[in-house]
Amino acid sequence: MNSTTENDSQLTKASKGNQGVVLSPEDHPILEKDIESEALKVLYRLRDAGYSGYLVGGGVRDLYLGNKPKDFDISTNARPGQLRKLFRNSRTIGRRFRLVQVFFRGNKIIEVSTLRSQSEFDSDEPDKVLPTNNTFGTLEEDAFRRDLTINSLFYEIENKTVIDYVGGVQDLTDGIIRIVGEPEQRIIRDPVRILRAIRHAARNGFAIEEKTLEAIRKHVDKLDLCPTSRVRDELLKDLRGGASKAWAKLALQTGVFSALFPFYNELCNDETQGKAVQGELLAILGALDTVYCQGKEKGRVLLEDAMLFAFLLFPWALRRFDLLNQELKGPGYHRLSKAIRGELDQFFARRLNLKRAIKDKMTTLFVNMSSLEKNRKNDNWPAWLRKKSYFPDCSRFYALYKEAIEGEVLTDLNQFIEETPRAASGAQPLPAAAANNTTADKPRRGGRRGNNPAFSSEKHGVFGLRKG
Repeated sequence: MNSTTENDSQLTKASKGNQGVVLSPEDHPILEKDIESEALKVLYRLRDAGYSGYLVGGGVRDLYLGNKPKDFDISTNARPGQLRKLFRNSRTIGRRFRLVQVFFRGNKIIEVSTLRSQSEFDSDEPDKVLPTNNTFGTLEEDAFRRDLTINSLFYEIENKTVIDYVGGVQDLTDGIIRIVGEPEQRIIRDPVRILRAIRHAARNGFAIEEKTLEAIRKHVDKLDLCPTSRVRDELLKDLRGGASKAWAKLALQTGVFSALFPFYNELCNDETQGKAVQGELLAILGALDTVYCQGKEKGRVLLEDAMLFAFLLFPWALRRFDLLNQELKGPGYHRLSKAIRGELDQFFARRLNLKRAIKDKMTTLFVNMSSLEKNRKNDNWPAWLRKKSYFPDCSRFYALYKEAIEGEVLTDLNQFIEETPRAASGAQPLPAAAANNTTADKPRRGGRRGNNPAFSSEKHGVFGLRKG
């Protein structure tokens, strides 16, 4: 073990013991019936082939807390090449550490990784591909290379046990967020761990452990060193997670918000309007959380990246450009659009490497707020405004803003929801249509491309997967 295992006495004890803590089925709340059938198929296929298979990470955490996991990730001692032979309906992804994605009907994917000896972000040479003997590891090594103790648990399918090397079970019981290993060193190696610690504290209502919190505050400025794509992706997870208000509170308290969005600092620190700006931001994010929490029961929430970022920036943009009081006629509209787009690019878009389409969409949402504010009469809109191409998105944006600030109930929550299509009799549910502007969510046209497996019309129709 290297120095990353030197945390508190609990972690040190687990490391020296070389066995960890094993909880029998009677000592933990996880039941096999709560695990998705696709994940169980993978786990049992691994077992039958003579390999060890473990449910890992957030899936174990959520099941332990009584929540429904979003994903069921699996780790195993099988190597990627062995996994590809075992699961014909799969493909390999990843550059430095190879993962295998196993495909099932209904656009369901189970990710399977080989147990690792270290995180890709703890290497001295982050761009160098590690040799095999410096990559794969034991169950214990895999636990200590993970970011948070509550995400470092393993559920073993054969004996239905939970295996804990890092004190994650106790932290789940106590409601504690703790970085595995020495917090300061792990954060310096990968500052994105700051964002993950805050996210899980916000989503679960947990407190951040003292040494972890101290390291976050001390090294928050190192977020500037992270690749923009990673920061952007982490931020979008926070905005879509249903706990963005709690996240923002923690981000403001720890200095993370100031580090990510320095253009907000003058407003937030202003003696006359600082509290109002923060209150408005939290209110908007709270309304956004309501949409996600209530909407997920009805279908898929449709909010593009541009709209999410616009909500995050609206209290700043509202005051910066006096958005609700503009008189936009003739060239005035274009001048304001140009000014908004320029400052978005300077203060925000470059920082997150946003595409031009996202910047343009954010500008459209901001510049048209005065038109909606002036023409809103008894929850109705004039015909000329409803015909505008920007009206559907701008009216949704405006409605959620008014709910946040004035407490008005949204006239129709369904305007943010795409209902999940009903499956034909005996068939698997179809995947929902795209909700954001990322490539992975866009439906492909034409014939089948890439390395995705084919599906047959038979009942268990993944080619290469035996019926059973």
